[in-house]
Amino acid sequence: MTIRKVKYYLYLKDVITLSVTAFGGPQAFLAMVLDIMVRKRRYISEEELWELHALCQILPGPTSTQTISAIGYRVGGPNLAYLSLLVWILPATILMTGAAILVDFLQTQTAGSLNFAKFIQPMAIGFIIYAAQKTIGKMVKTTEAMVLMMLSAFVAFFYNSPYIFPFMLIAGGITTSLKFNKQPKIEEKHGITIEWANFLLWGGVLITAAALGHFTKILPIRLFENFYRNGSLIFGGGQVLVPYLYTEFVEFKAYLTSEEFLTGYAISQGVPGPTFSISSYIGALSMREMGIGGAITGGLIAAAGIFLPGTFLIFFVIRFWDELKKYRPVRAALEGVNAVSCGMLIAAAYILFEPMPANIFNITAIIGTYLLLQFTKIPSPLIIIGGIVIGLGYQFVINGFSI
Repeated sequence: MTIRKVKYYLYLKDVITLSVTAFGGPQAFLAMVLDIMVRKRRYISEEELWELHALCQILPGPTSTQTISAIGYRVGGPNLAYLSLLVWILPATILMTGAAILVDFLQTQTAGSLNFAKFIQPMAIGFIIYAAQKTIGKMVKTTEAMVLMMLSAFVAFFYNSPYIFPFMLIAGGITTSLKFNKQPKIEEKHGITIEWANFLLWGGVLITAAALGHFTKILPIRLFENFYRNGSLIFGGGQVLVPYLYTEFVEFKAYLTSEEFLTGYAISQGVPGPTFSISSYIGALSMREMGIGGAITGGLIAAAGIFLPGTFLIFFVIRFWDELKKYRPVRAALEGVNAVSCGMLIAAAYILFEPMPANIFNITAIIGTYLLLQFTKIPSPLIIIGGIVIGLGYQFVINGFSI
């Protein structure tokens, strides 16, 4: 792959612009990248952007972050790619870590109450349902994919252990790879030359973190391994991350409550930049008992853990993807992986709603949020801000809360 050279500061300035203005999820992000990096700066062609984005979509990890890093690699090599990764994730990481500290502080001021988040907790379910609908419409196109989606949703309902998710993904990929003969043939396949350095780096970090966490029992190391493992397994974007993180950190390890998780997920919908930034919120709350310093450390560790594996993997695969994608079983396997991811997303909506009282208020907030997203053009951040303002007003009027 030919690496073009651009001025680092110019590219990084454009990345920071994206990181603080890219509201609205992956669609808005892509539109801004197309406008700034393709049409305005001409770092890459439009065809190259769609190719890179397609590759990132089929790899585990955060798609938008991998796309930014891949463009940085294409125009400036590894150093610019890692710098662009840092610049892209830093604002959202700071905001979500700060949100975790604020939520914890407000709880201490109200004897553990999260009434100030009364409105945005059910709103988070509305966001997940909306994301599920959009993702399923894009990824589930065949009867086989539909069956896989429903089976994976059923398994996730009743066996929501974090360790079963990777097995479901692998099983889904193998299932659809068996019907590879339905994929169109692509001729002129050549031998694949693989450079293993980044793959070994990815695997080495995973094994080392797992071993250190197991033997030392040190919380920051275990947190890094938890997020690194999740970042290595997530297919389908930030919304698919939700059931993984909820199962592991709320139900399995109880580092935070269901209410705290829903509050953080809702806030993350109003923050610009990568949707995987909710990991910093969870990491910060996981280490809150160590004070503000511990919370900040937890937020940074979570960000490093969730974003690094996808970066290592995109740098590994991008060198030989053009040849690998010509093999029909590889392309066929993607259908199953995506279908299983959609099933997990359906399960997430149910799993997150289950602890919540099934009253008129919560159901109205869920349906109302979904309808706003589906039928209006109100930006997600404004919907979340509205919910927070109403919740704070409720807390002040009903409970006598004062800031």
